[in-house]
Amino acid sequence: MKNKKLDLRNKTMKAAVFYAPHQVKLEDINIPDVGPDEVLVKVKAALTCGTDRKTYLRGHHLFNPPFVFGHEFAGDIVEVGSKVKNFKPGMRVVAANSAPCNSCFYCKNGEHSLCDSLFIQLSGAFAEYIKIPGIIVSQNLLQFPETVSYKEAALLEPLSCVVHGVEDSNIKLGDTVVINGAGPIGLMFLQVIKLKGARVIITDLHEERLRLASKLGAYKTIKVSKVQNVVEEVKKYTEDNRGADVAIEAVGLPQVWEQTISMVRKGGTVNLFGGCKTGTKVSIDTSLIHYSQINIKGAFHHTPGQVKRALNLICNKVINVDSLITDELPLSEISTIIELMLAHKGIKIAVIP
Repeated sequence: MKNKKLDLRNKTMKAAVFYAPHQVKLEDINIPDVGPDEVLVKVKAALTCGTDRKTYLRGHHLFNPPFVFGHEFAGDIVEVGSKVKNFKPGMRVVAANSAPCNSCFYCKNGEHSLCDSLFIQLSGAFAEYIKIPGIIVSQNLLQFPETVSYKEAALLEPLSCVVHGVEDSNIKLGDTVVINGAGPIGLMFLQVIKLKGARVIITDLHEERLRLASKLGAYKTIKVSKVQNVVEEVKKYTEDNRGADVAIEAVGLPQVWEQTISMVRKGGTVNLFGGCKTGTKVSIDTSLIHYSQINIKGAFHHTPGQVKRALNLICNKVINVDSLITDELPLSEISTIIELMLAHKGIKIAVIP
């Protein structure tokens, strides 16, 4: 049964295909053939994310059109290659969207998210089936139990990135942390940071997202458009107005990067997590780095260890996934899904093939 091929040759599936910025079409395409070290998964649920929005608007430098859209998903294995040993048809699985080479300088140095060969190798979640490359099968394809829904499991990839960000932010019990941005990433940061016993301030432009942040345990929410100086407003809610112990940028805008740097106390840590458009620059007051000894860093992507720890958080039900999934639509309504993404309506949309 394990290596038996299903009769899927020359059969088609529905898929949302990206052709160019602002051009995504729902089409019938061939179901992918599976190689010896690959796995074919029937997608049961996929999720939208900020990368999908950016890709729709300006394309993606790692993928040449046409390609199938989407990369956050969970489903059931329907076929495995002849060399695949630890997986079989019927397993409920979720995959991260890449895996490191384990042989370059950075991998040997334990910095797997900086792997020289690391690129987002997996796209194709907005379809009925998705093929998992061998390098991901061997490291970042994970089984999950029936106590976890497909929608919950599909949050794995972005949560893995957040786990990376939290682990790199030097957050201690009792710290005050400010998160700029209450989108999906910011709200995941909020939940994971709360597990560390920190007090969280969160800022955003959208009232709906701030209300959800309050329900998820934020100490203070700040609507940016309602205050004259968001930096000073944040500091008001820190001890002696000195600033946050840790400040995290989860938006990806240069001006918000600059504000985030100014929100941290002397000796604090700034994590510029949100990716800005290539070529953009920020200005930093040099005295903040020298005289205030603040630590400024970024955190990109994830490692296999962080992927496994993220799945443990999901399986242990300590992340409120349902609160982040505000809409559920069939793949056939991809146009509506894209419209909701572009308008920043809701948090995440579950796409059901």
